[in-house]
Amino acid sequence: MASRRLSHGNGSQLESNDATVTRLARQDRVPWSGNDERASVFRFICDGALLIRKSFDSSLLNGLQAVPSWLEYFHHPRSALLGVVSSMYSLGAIAAVPFVPSIVDNYGRRRSICIGSILMIIGGVLQGGALNLTMFIAARFILGLGIVFAIVAASSLIGELSHPKERAIMGSLFSSCYMIGSLTAAGVTLGTFAMASDWGWRIPSFLQVLPSLLQVSFISFLPESPRWLISKGRGDEAYAILVKYHAEGDENSDFAKAEYTQIEETLEEELKNAGMSWKQVLSTSGMQKRVIIASFLGLFTQWSGNGLIS
Repeated sequence: MASRRLSHGNGSQLESNDATVTRLARQDRVPWSGNDERASVFRFICDGALLIRKSFDSSLLNGLQAVPSWLEYFHHPRSALLGVVSSMYSLGAIAAVPFVPSIVDNYGRRRSICIGSILMIIGGVLQGGALNLTMFIAARFILGLGIVFAIVAASSLIGELSHPKERAIMGSLFSSCYMIGSLTAAGVTLGTFAMASDWGWRIPSFLQVLPSLLQVSFISFLPESPRWLISKGRGDEAYAILVKYHAEGDENSDFAKAEYTQIEETLEEELKNAGMSWKQVLSTSGMQKRVIIASFLGLFTQWSGNGLIS
């Protein structure tokens, strides 16, 4: 792996790379729309990564429960059976969690997004073509499997590929796109609500495939994560991406050098801590409190508002 430590005239490092990246990012006055390369990666991030949060399965099921054709076709599922239908999406996501980190780290962000998108396409097709409730439930499980791969890989790619100056905006857009998916699901279900045939629920189910198809179509236009490339010993490729999309093509840019070195140092630090066991993580009261807060944050985020209603 080529080393590109940021140095100045006398060869000494005058400030930490974190501070350098922050300072130079603040000094950058080039708007994303004013740079062709940065604008192109912004557009493809929107199409290839942000669309993942437009997956609208959870909101879709809420709407389908009010569609007469869906209720009649599946014989008005109630009580525990309806709970299984609703929770199977989350159960699929939970089942995928143990495998996601290794796949995302070993195969890269783009391939992981493709894996998740393909699973969601399969799940959407099966759900739209479901012949019975068992097939419908299985489809929701597959959709849940796919969404975790796609979300973890996409959020990583957005954070690692976006220009530091625009990273917070892109991260916020990623979360906000969930609301777009929810509104789209509600609108589609409302539009097909009055259809007397099975297409009243099959059309919204099939439409779940559309965001994933767009992801598969556009993801090849996105560069891979520089962080992942550096971790795999492909430093030259990573540096070329940083130069092209963050430094306006200037191979001697201090900003690109500082970013590259910052990533290297972070990876080295993570490697040092890779052998830390859960016993060590929970060894002090302060760390125990942090683990509890981190664990319950996810629970309380979901166990509120529309989550309780649905």
